[in-house]
This record gives sequence, structure tokens and C-alpha cells, in this order.
Amino acid sequence: MTALRVAVVGTGYLGRFHAQKYAVAEGAELVGVCDIDATVGGRVAAELSTRFFADHRDLFGLVDAVTIAATTDTHYELSRGFLEHGIHVLVEKPMTRTSREAALLTDLAEARGLKLQVGHIERFNTALLSARDGLDHVRFIECHRLAPFKGRSVDVDVVLDLMIHDLDVILSLVAAKPATVSAVGIAVLTGSVDVANARIEFGNGAIANVTASRVSTQAQRKFRVWQDNCYVSIDFGSGKVQRVTSREDWQADQSPLAEEMWSLEKGDALLAETQAFVDAIRNDTPCVVSGRDGQAALELAELITADIERRRALAP
Repeated sequence: MTALRVAVVGTGYLGRFHAQKYAVAEGAELVGVCDIDATVGGRVAAELSTRFFADHRDLFGLVDAVTIAATTDTHYELSRGFLEHGIHVLVEKPMTRTSREAALLTDLAEARGLKLQVGHIERFNTALLSARDGLDHVRFIECHRLAPFKGRSVDVDVVLDLMIHDLDVILSLVAAKPATVSAVGIAVLTGSVDVANARIEFGNGAIANVTASRVSTQAQRKFRVWQDNCYVSIDFGSGKVQRVTSREDWQADQSPLAEEMWSLEKGDALLAETQAFVDAIRNDTPCVVSGRDGQAALELAELITADIERRRALAP
């Protein structure tokens, strides 16, 4: 089978890594990279021995698929342009600025028979993949995603910057739609919310308590899940997993709980994400993280942001 011709639009911090993964992905040929900054884009092109494009429209007709890793405010227009020219798209998270834009892109991709994948990379985290088996009746989730301030992605608030990773994973585990949301957010260093907490109640009674901060003194990516007779703790950063289950038959001199712990090599989640996109196109199979998934995460993020803004309006 002929290699898939691919390119990356946006060669900043994350885009450079996307281009590196395409350069080694099986079944893909990196045709070029594109950036409005010729210095940055040219450097990445030279590093990977590929072509530099100053205008993304010059890629039309030259590629079969593209990754959009430019700023969030450009995701919709760029993705739409490539989809309209019959080109499959992997777009970084957040998928677009609004869920309405996400819905329009998904409708377009489905109408054209094209793959549209969203870069929610935690779905490819080896710790999550090893732990999610059996998590089919989730009742409560608590997660903390904390990071020191890095000055990147400040064009969006912390809900779209960091929390949306966990929102996507939560939606993939809970078999119901969000019913009510209560949230609070605080601006610390930027003009938008830098710390946020949300309590999400789902239609089946499940509850998620989610905290995200991009102004923490220490990094943390902990995800904890409870269901009847089972508790699972996942450390997205270290790859450590703990599973605690109740023993069916236990004696008075025994612990009623059975504990398992394992730690996995972190692996290369970005390469796995990239390879999954390439494989979905070549084999005509569904994307692991579809446009509808990206849309759902944005819809939930918007509910959270709306309640944050409601509370901020009440503050003296």
C-alpha cells in the first residue's frame, strides 16, 4: 500500500513533536511542514529533511492527511479548508474555540467520508489503557491536573488548556451525558481562568470532581475512579496504577480488600496517537478519538466555563 502523504501545520512546541512522529510513523511520508513563522518552520523542516511551506493552501493536492497544531483560534478555518479539499485531519485539542465549530467540522468530515481525529493524547496513555478494563459501571471520578506556569497556550483558559484532557477521559468512561455542572475558576497570572474546579453530575447518577491548575508549584496528573467493589488510581505522569477490589470471601483476620499495583513504561503516546490516525485512514476504521468526541468535550467545557463566569459575576 502506498505511503500516506502527510504534513503538519503549526511547528511550535507541540507541532515540532507531531512532525517528528510522522517522520517515523509506519505507512506515512512526511511531505512538509507549514508555519507563518518562516524561521521556526524552516528550522523544523531542515531538522527532518522535509519541505517548508509558508502558506497552508500550498499543501492542497500534495497531501492525503494533515495535523493541525497551530493556535486554537485557527483550528476551525484550517481544518475546514483541508476537509473541503478532501484531506483527512488530526486537530490538536482543544478541537476548536466552540462546540458549534466542532459540530460543523464533524458534519463536514462525515459528509465527505473523511477521518477527523482530535488530539486528546491521554487516551493513548499506557497507564490508562492498562487500567480501564473492567471500568464499566463508574460511579465517582476525582482528578487533579496541576502544572507550573509555562507561558504556553495562554490564548485559552485552563479549562480548555488542561482540564479538557480529563473531561475527554471522563466522557469515555461514564456511560451517560452530563446533567448538571457546578464550577469555580480563579484568574492568577493571565487575564483568564488559571485554576478551576468542577463538579459534574451525569444522567446515570455518576459524579466527577475535576481540578485543573496551570499555576501550581508542582506537577500532578492523578485520576481516581470508584465503582462498586473497585477503586482504581492512575498516575498519568509516572505510569503507576493501583487497583483495589473487595474480596468475596474474607475472614476476620484478613484484609477485606485486595490490592494490585503496577507501573508501566510511559511509552510514546504521541507516536501511538499519530500511528492510530494513519492506520484509521489506511484501513478505513473509526478514529480512536473522533470529532464527535472532541465536540462532546467542548460542550462539557462550555458548561463549566458558563458556571465559572456566573459565579465570577456574583463576586464583589
